[in-house]
Formats: sequence, structure tokens, C-alpha cells
Amino acid sequence: QVQLVESGGGLVQAGGSLRLSCVLSGGTFGRYTTAWFRQAPGKEREFVAVSNRYRQSAYANFVKGRFTISRDNSKNTVYLQMNGLEPEDTAVYSCAASSSVIFSARHMSAAYGYWGQGTQVTVSS
Repeated sequence: QVQLVESGGGLVQAGGSLRLSCVLSGGTFGRYTTAWFRQAPGKEREFVAVSNRYRQSAYANFVKGRFTISRDNSKNTVYLQMNGLEPEDTAVYSCAASSSVIFSARHMSAAYGYWGQGTQVTVSS
């Protein structure tokens, strides 16, 4: 059974950086499209970034070049490097994976069958 475990969240001041990691186990990492979503208190979950098996990536508009998604197949890990963090980025960040995401649905949480437990990111002003 595929499992995802995130790490790297924490408290950071505005303008700071964090790197989130998500390790996939129980499956062949290279087969999966992996994505990051986030959910702030009182808000719906929203798409952040995605990277597929071909290392093609896409980002939400609000990222504005501040975040970078990458993956290391040798470590079964997907990363989210976040720079220039703003208080509005405060949320629980979760990684997701699927072996059958179609291109047009890559930003939709319903397209992913496997989820991690999430890691809290708090950005202070």
C-alpha cells in the first residue's frame, strides 16, 4: 500500500524559506505524479504544485515563481522549496500521489488517491 510522509514544515518569518519533503513508500515512485496541496484554516484545500513522472511541473498562480517542486527518484522523494514566504502561505501542506492523473486534472485534489498526513507551515509577519 502506498504511503506518503511529509516533513519540513515549521515556523518562519515573512520572507524566509522552507523546504518540504514527501517520501513515498509501497510503490514504484517513478510511476507516480506527485503534487502539493495546502489548506488554511477555514478555507478549502488548494493546489500548489505538481510534478509528473517526466519531471514536467506546473504551479498555482499564487506561487509567482517563489516555489519550486522537484523530485528525486533515487530517494522516492518529492520536494517543495518555498522562498519568499508570506503570512498568506500559512497552511497545512500535504503531498498527494497518483499513477493515473490525466493532464487536465493535475490541479484537482480528487485526481489523487494517496495523501500524506500534512505538515504545518506558519509564516509570521
